[in-house]
Amino acid sequence: MQIRRHCGEDNENGKDNLSAIIYGINDLRLENRPIPSLKPNQVLLQMESVGICGSDVHYLTEGKIGPFVVTKPMVIGHEGSGTVVQIGENVRNLLVGDRVAIEPGVPCRLCAKCKEGRYHLCPHIFFCATPPDHGNLQRFYAHDSDFCFKLPKSMDSNEGAIVEPLACACRACRRGRVRIGSTILVLGCGPVGLMVLMAAKAMGAKKAVVLDNKEYRLVKAAELGADYTLDTSKLTEHEIVEYIIRSLCGKASISFECSGAELCVRVGMLATQMGGKFIIVGCGADEMKLPFMPAALSEIDMKGVFRYVNEYPTAIELIRTNKVKAKEIITHHFKIEESKEAFELAKTGNGNPIKIIIHPNPKWARMNC
Repeated sequence: MQIRRHCGEDNENGKDNLSAIIYGINDLRLENRPIPSLKPNQVLLQMESVGICGSDVHYLTEGKIGPFVVTKPMVIGHEGSGTVVQIGENVRNLLVGDRVAIEPGVPCRLCAKCKEGRYHLCPHIFFCATPPDHGNLQRFYAHDSDFCFKLPKSMDSNEGAIVEPLACACRACRRGRVRIGSTILVLGCGPVGLMVLMAAKAMGAKKAVVLDNKEYRLVKAAELGADYTLDTSKLTEHEIVEYIIRSLCGKASISFECSGAELCVRVGMLATQMGGKFIIVGCGADEMKLPFMPAALSEIDMKGVFRYVNEYPTAIELIRTNKVKAKEIITHHFKIEESKEAFELAKTGNGNPIKIIIHPNPKWARMNC
């Protein structure tokens, strides 16, 4: 295959496709894979920036998330952006040289869920780095063109990679029906929690309380718009709920659970006002001990969030207009050759990482690392 590279990128000899592959628990290897062949509706992307998500780390350390189990070698990575270097014969929306954010889920477009507009629930969906589907932490990656979104000139590829977690946050805010005057509670301020905070503020939330057990994350939350922050590491459930009520002069109208921790789920259910909404964003244990009767008697609407649907244009616009400061959550950059070190940092938390970006393309690696 002849690769038409953009702007003279010096990607070795243009033939290698170095990829980060999970072979098993804590077994991450770098290998060259064939450059993908294109289907008529696909584009070939030279990957520029790929973020490490908590789910990526979970697959590496646990080998599974719920029903999704790694049973054979899988290329990791789903928070990606890249440059179009080749287009399929039926592609009309993109040109060689376009920079894009990649929506990692490609549905069948034919099932009932797709036809009712909830394509993210398609039972046949392809989703990057969700077993058995390969991800995009590789030098060259092929993806359906209608799930590649062209980036404005003002946005770079690092911001393009952040579109994915921001899309999760936008979906959560829509599920919670954030509006002008909402008072929100964000439980856990990792990358998605910080994105929820900024997206909710952009959508009109008046006050926000953010909780976490890591001080450096709370400092970042305050910088990004949190009105109140609380380190929960040494507090009881009752003390945390009381702090929220005092800060907001009542309970939150909408709570977003972004940690997966049982304590945070319990606090969120107890600190949401009567008739309010409790949005489950984080991935936690399959079973927990939770205060269901207080939630039921308060008529709290509990809603799950699974990925996103039609949120990429919104997320891109929020970044373009600087309503969401995407780069503020990026703390570390690595070359693809340093993927093992990058994942080790994500696993241990040493160096206070928030969002780690890996650069498969040598030019972007030189610019950021």
